[in-house]
Amino acid sequence: MEPITDLFRNVNDWLNSLTAEDFEPYKMPAAIAFIVVAAIVGIALRIWEKRRRESLAKKAAQLGLHFKVERDYDVPERLRFLKRFDEGVDRYAFNIMQGVYRGHPVRAFDYHYAITDDYGTRRDSSHFYFSVFVLHQPVQFPELEIVPQRFYHRIGEAFGMETFNFESQAFNRAFFVRAANRRFAYDVCHPRMMAFLLKHPEINLEIEGHCIAICYETRQQVSEVQPHLDALVDIRELMPAHLYSE
Repeated sequence: MEPITDLFRNVNDWLNSLTAEDFEPYKMPAAIAFIVVAAIVGIALRIWEKRRRESLAKKAAQLGLHFKVERDYDVPERLRFLKRFDEGVDRYAFNIMQGVYRGHPVRAFDYHYAITDDYGTRRDSSHFYFSVFVLHQPVQFPELEIVPQRFYHRIGEAFGMETFNFESQAFNRAFFVRAANRRFAYDVCHPRMMAFLLKHPEINLEIEGHCIAICYETRQQVSEVQPHLDALVDIRELMPAHLYSE
């Protein structure tokens, strides 16, 4: 979730919820100050978004990729079999780069979804943004998720959640692995792959169907786009060759 964007949305929700009582004289100074701050935040956000779009378009051109700024609601639907794209509502991709990179068809984009909670007469929405990098391949694989180890993963393991014991204890401590096929998980998590992932502890990796996807919990800096695309292709090239010939 991006604090500035979420603050602006919360301010907008607050403005829409105002009633006549909120404009009583003794409440007016605070309300006016809040509206002024909201306006400043909104302007700053729009300037930041515009500059980021321009920088992403320039980076896409440098990498030989096509760039589309508009929201695309079809991308999350087509990738909905991936766990990341089955959460919340109002799911869409934007700032989309697409094309061939290092010989592989790839797509990189910003992603948004919202979670809405009802509290009686009030509805609150939390908005989440992150960056996604997807590589498409001609073969299909069973679901495999490798994400940074969290406290709730350890709780799940204590209550009998399926676990994996790879030969690298450092990898076991750093990552949580969930797989539909245990053999596939062990094939993918060979020593060189584990060593690579340990050098990128922030990666959320998901493999399923024709896709290899890596996600980051926030929208990444423009300067990070190419290194992340390189990491995505490196993961593909670290996949065992026999998986593509079976």
